Amino acid sequence: MPEKTKACSDGTCSKEFCEGCEKNPKSFLEATNELNTIKRVIGVVSGKGGVGKSLVTAMLSVLINRKGYNTGILDADITGPSIPKMFGLTQKAQGNELGIFPEKTHNDIRIMSINLLLPQDDAPVIWRGPMLANAVKQFWKDVIWGDLDFLFIDLPPGTGDVPLTVFQSIPLDGIVIVTSPQELVSMIVKKAYNMAHQMNIPVLGVVENMSYVKCPDCGKEIKIFGESNLQETAKELGLNILGRIPIDPAMASLADKGEFERFSNDYLAEAAREIERRFVKAENNN
Repeated sequence: MPEKTKACSDGTCSKEFCEGCEKNPKSFLEATNELNTIKRVIGVVSGKGGVGKSLVTAMLSVLINRKGYNTGILDADITGPSIPKMFGLTQKAQGNELGIFPEKTHNDIRIMSINLLLPQDDAPVIWRGPMLANAVKQFWKDVIWGDLDFLFIDLPPGTGDVPLTVFQSIPLDGIVIVTSPQELVSMIVKKAYNMAHQMNIPVLGVVENMSYVKCPDCGKEIKIFGESNLQETAKELGLNILGRIPIDPAMASLADKGEFERFSNDYLAEAAREIERRFVKAENNN
C-alpha cells in the first residue's frame, strides 16, 4: 500500500492514495483528442511474441469494417510495427496544431503506427520503456481519429511497460487474447488473462492462430504443432474461443503485398459477430 498523505480530502492529490480518497485510487486514464468520438476500444494481446496479434487485429478491424462500422487500428507495438505494411500504407502521417492525422486504408480504416512517422520503414526504434509508453499515449491523446465505432489496439507481447500503459491510460472495453497450439498455451493465456483480471479489463475471448494447415490436395487438416489444449484452458478460465486460424499462405501473401483488406476467409467471422453482439446489439437493446 502506498504511503497515505493528508494533502487533500477530495481525491485530487498527486499521491496514488490519500486519507480523503484512499477508497478511490488515482485514475491514470488519459483523455483522447477533443475532436474524437471513440465508442469502443478493444486491445489484442498475448503473453508471448510471434503468435499473430497483428494478424488478428487486422482481421478483426477489416471484418467489423465490412459490417459498416467505422474502425481504426492503434499500432502499439512500437519496436515491431507491422500494421502499415499489411495494408500497403506508404504515406507518412501529417499533422497540424490540432493533432496528428491517421492514415487511411482503401476501405477507410484509420491507422496510426510509429512507421507512419519514421523517415524510413526499416529505421529501428531504440527506445527505453518509458519512451515507448509515451509514444502509445501520444497516439491516443494527439491523433485525430474522428468518429470511430471501434478502435483496435495491437499491443506488444508480454506484460511490460507498453501493455501496462495501455491498460492504465486507455479506457479499454475488453481484450482479445491470441495464442498458438503449442504446449505453452496454458501459461501464455493465463498470463494475459491474469493481467487483465488484475486491471479489471474484461476478456472477450481467445483466438488460436496457426491451429492447423489444410492439405491442398485432400483438404485434411494437419495439426503440425500437435493437439491443442486450448479447450481445457478456456474452460478453466471461463473464456470463449472466438476462432481458430490455420496457417494460410494466401493471407501471408496478401499481407506481404499490402493488400490484406482483400482476404476472403471466414476464420474470425464468429469473433466479429461476438464483438458486434456484445457491444452494439447489447447497447441497442438497452
